[in-house]
Amino acid sequence: VSRTIALVDDDRNILTSVSIALEAEGFSALCYADGESAWRSLQVQTVDLAILDIKMPRMNGLDLLQRLRETSELPVIFLTSKADEVYELNGLRLGADDYITKPFSRRLLIERIRTLLRRADLAGQTTVSEEKLVRGGLVLDAQRHLCTWNGLSVPLTVTEFLLLETLAVRPGYVKS
Repeated sequence: VSRTIALVDDDRNILTSVSIALEAEGFSALCYADGESAWRSLQVQTVDLAILDIKMPRMNGLDLLQRLRETSELPVIFLTSKADEVYELNGLRLGADDYITKPFSRRLLIERIRTLLRRADLAGQTTVSEEKLVRGGLVLDAQRHLCTWNGLSVPLTVTEFLLLETLAVRPGYVKS
């Protein structure tokens, strides 16, 4: 089954070289030159993972990620020339799953994509219960992938949700 990757970058050379590398590894690539066109397309087009640049015209990558996180836990990798720690922190806090700075290794990018897709697949295979897991002010709804703390919604990546769920199922036990 071919996996579809959305590639969003205003640099045509990056779009071309990364899409060729992805297709050589058996992935399908959908390329977008700006965040706005990617946002419109991703409303109707299903993808398995997105690779976003930060600095782009018509909607930067951080804004695009913020919009995506309102409705989706799509795995997201930032691929950007923004090597500043502040950008990386903001990207991860907004829900990015990984952050890679340019210049970059295509082989490492492919492996990081495979790792995130594998984790997303494993998350989808966990047994789904109709019940919510409640631990004090923490409520986890695995079926809807929702987390609340004292009544407030907490946005979590797939990995963060699975870690929290694992710890909440057996409080007091150490998990390696």
